[in-house]
Amino acid sequence: MMDNEELISRLKPIVAVYAQDKVALESMNPETDFIKDLKINSANLVDVILDVEEAFDIEIDNQSMEKMLTVQASIDIIKHKIGLK
Repeated sequence: MMDNEELISRLKPIVAVYAQDKVALESMNPETDFIKDLKINSANLVDVILDVEEAFDIEIDNQSMEKMLTVQASIDIIKHKIGLK
């Protein structure tokens, strides 16, 4: 099972494509909010989720998608989905 640091290092290049705030991106941590901190708009948030699905070979349902607003929420969901495989 991947730890949080490893997951963050795999998430960072995915969100970097859409993040408007590069300073916040550099210091991305579990508390980072994709919309408030990284200034990713909601349309691009869907792209982030699709990229995460592809990168981790998981499927994220709509209920989980709505919760994926912070790095920690994303980590929890990714770990859960990987655990179900």
